Amino acid sequence: RADISAKINRLPMSYFNTVPTGDILSRITNDVDTLGQSLNQSVGTLLSAVVLFFGSLFMMITTNGWMTLAAVGASLLGFALMMGIMGRSQKYFVRQQSALGALSGHIEESYTGHSVIAAYNAEDRVRAEFDRMNGELVSAGFRAQCLSGLMMPIMMFIGNFGYVAVCVVGGALALDGQIGFGVIVAFMLYVRYFTQPLSQIAQGVQALQSAGAAGTRVFEFLEAREMADESAKPARRAQGVRGEVEFDHVRFTYAGSDKPVIKDFSAHALPGQKVAIVGPTGAGKTTMVNLLMRFFEIDGGQIRIDGVPTSEMRREDVHALFCMVLQDTWLFEGTVRENLVYCDEGVTDEEVQRACRAVGLDHFIRSLPHGYDTVLNDQVNLSQGQKQQMTIARAMIADKPMLILDEATSNVDTRTELKIQQAMDELMRGRTSFVIAHRLSTIKNADLILVMKEGDIIESGTHDELLAAGGFYADLYNSQFAE
Repeated sequence: RADISAKINRLPMSYFNTVPTGDILSRITNDVDTLGQSLNQSVGTLLSAVVLFFGSLFMMITTNGWMTLAAVGASLLGFALMMGIMGRSQKYFVRQQSALGALSGHIEESYTGHSVIAAYNAEDRVRAEFDRMNGELVSAGFRAQCLSGLMMPIMMFIGNFGYVAVCVVGGALALDGQIGFGVIVAFMLYVRYFTQPLSQIAQGVQALQSAGAAGTRVFEFLEAREMADESAKPARRAQGVRGEVEFDHVRFTYAGSDKPVIKDFSAHALPGQKVAIVGPTGAGKTTMVNLLMRFFEIDGGQIRIDGVPTSEMRREDVHALFCMVLQDTWLFEGTVRENLVYCDEGVTDEEVQRACRAVGLDHFIRSLPHGYDTVLNDQVNLSQGQKQQMTIARAMIADKPMLILDEATSNVDTRTELKIQQAMDELMRGRTSFVIAHRLSTIKNADLILVMKEGDIIESGTHDELLAAGGFYADLYNSQFAE
């Protein structure tokens, strides 16, 4: 679990775009639990069984060779059967763990989108899909347990068969006068000690099959390709950064796709400028911001901050230069103050309250049962707009050299938007800011507007210049205010 927790932070963002969240959760919980329980049940048993097995084998060899061959020959038959069953059942154990991961992903997705399911009356369809996936899990589990469950009875039969073989061979040797009756009695005890651990080994192997299937998925995750190690790169401080950003012929294509999202993007933002990126859905606006933050690595060209390519900077140093306010709000279970301060240290209560007053949230927080010390959980219901206000206040408290706003006011009403807009104008003063907006009225005062379409900049300039040009931006703007 500790390795997985550390691994998650070293995986590229593209990994989480391709693997369902529920499947990753299943590996961390179900597979790790199965691995732990199986090893607990089997390792101790296997160790004692192996010692007993070899100890009794040694005693048998020193007592009589022919009777040892009879006992070992009978046991080899059992081992052959056991290996055959293991070969057949292992694939069902693997299939069982994979089906469990898929089912966990489906359940997580269904609970997250439960309101959508109810709104579209899709309950029957979701239940049918659950039944299908659950059926696959049952089928794989049933076959795995049936086959592995054969091991114990087979080993018990082999143990008794070895007992009979020793008695027959021992009787023949005694009649021939080669051994005494006492040797047969001693050998019968040795055979019991010899075959008893075989049953325990079969039981342990059965448990280890589950561990093997779960371990395959766990180590598959731990061996996933990581981001490149950047510990050798020099550390750069956020202090003294002017905020000049240059995109130089940037190209980017998502992994697994052959269609480039960003074809040839070039732009230059001066320190303190407010740069707006607009364009239709799918134009690549959010992708550009993700490339700027180094959440993804560019395929060609360069992005430079104060003349230094971001590829020559450590990822954490790039992240330290930006505050981000995204369309998707994110709050964790903790107090209001912990959510607002988050990763910053030495933030005073006055700074927290000032930021909340700026976004119009201070009065609401004070009306909560414990004010800024109220724990945000399922019992405290915040509207989407209030969550958005909190993330904007969080960015104000972080106080970093540059700012990224991705549809930051998409979840608030018009009156709150005006108040937040004033707060954000205050926040953007003196900072290089990148604003992605669909509501073009919010970016009329931008110093530079970049109009994107299909991964390229097709127009750039101020609001008035672009309107006067009568091009794509003018059509976009006029369509929002058409009668």
